[in-house]
Amino acid sequence: MPLNDKQKISILIHFLGWALFGFVIFVLSPLSAGVERPIEYWIKQAINFSMLLSIFYLNYFYFIPKILFKNRIPLFLLINLIAGLVYVVALIAYDDYTNLQELMHRAFRPDITYVPRPRNYYWDISQLLIFLMAVGISTSIASVQKWQADEKLRLEQNQQQINSELNYLKAQINPHFFFNTLNNIYSLTNIDVEKAKTALLKLSRMMRYVLYETEKTHTLLTKELDFIRDFIELMKLRVSSKVKLEILIPEKIEEAVIAPMLLLPFIENCFKHGISSQQESTIFIALEYGQKELILTTKNKIFKSGENSPESKASGIGLQNTKRRLDLLYDQKYDLQIENNNEENNYQVVLKINLR
Repeated sequence: MPLNDKQKISILIHFLGWALFGFVIFVLSPLSAGVERPIEYWIKQAINFSMLLSIFYLNYFYFIPKILFKNRIPLFLLINLIAGLVYVVALIAYDDYTNLQELMHRAFRPDITYVPRPRNYYWDISQLLIFLMAVGISTSIASVQKWQADEKLRLEQNQQQINSELNYLKAQINPHFFFNTLNNIYSLTNIDVEKAKTALLKLSRMMRYVLYETEKTHTLLTKELDFIRDFIELMKLRVSSKVKLEILIPEKIEEAVIAPMLLLPFIENCFKHGISSQQESTIFIALEYGQKELILTTKNKIFKSGENSPESKASGIGLQNTKRRLDLLYDQKYDLQIENNNEENNYQVVLKINLR
């Protein structure tokens, strides 16, 4: 399987890292002393470097994923401790086999007779620390990469869940909206055929919006406002002269993007519960947009329909779904205030959304 660019870069970073480490620790540092060292010493440096490479990638590709990430931490530590001891013992055995202590003495003090002395374990401890550093670096790199992979998978799963829930919620909202709108047009056919035709044309335009724009996660704010204007105009054909409408939606507005049909349930709710066939009523709808903040304000008197009526249940579902969509799409970037507990029996909604 050919390597992708990310894998090639990763291999290059590993290569350059080890090349720099090996050159500084095993070549540059010894050469800086200005003493010609025996070939046995350079062979030891090569063996040392090879063992560090081996334990690094043995940990990286096997021990860390197969043991450490399986929560077998004591076994992982024991294996590396044993490997570290084997590493140090192997270097000591090589020194003894090649009589490296004497060879190094002759290199540094050629005029002084060699006298065997006890081994200086300071250098062995230093080698063990370098070994543990290699183990630590390999563990750190593998752990960070696993965390990044797990985080990427979690984000992908969350996004899939969000997309699934949004599709489900929009599927619930759309039939709910069209059911009520078709009922309105059906009522108009018995009163004024021309108004019913006008309503059908507006509904056709709205259906095109729902058909094409709700397939996207976001749409243009201007398109969403055109959709809302059509909806309100459609509702005007239904309401009687007892209903006073105060609509403050700007004709021109700064462009932005917003989730499609996100504002409709709040506006639709005004017409469902803010109209009475016996009493005068006022519906107030205002929309502002500035500094990347969208503010929707609606006010209406509450005229309760039967609690078990299909309209009442549908309204509840629509608002619940819209709140869920707000949570999924805007999380901490919106504020929704609903006031319905007052003596005047008014229902007021103030929705603020940061569209940055």
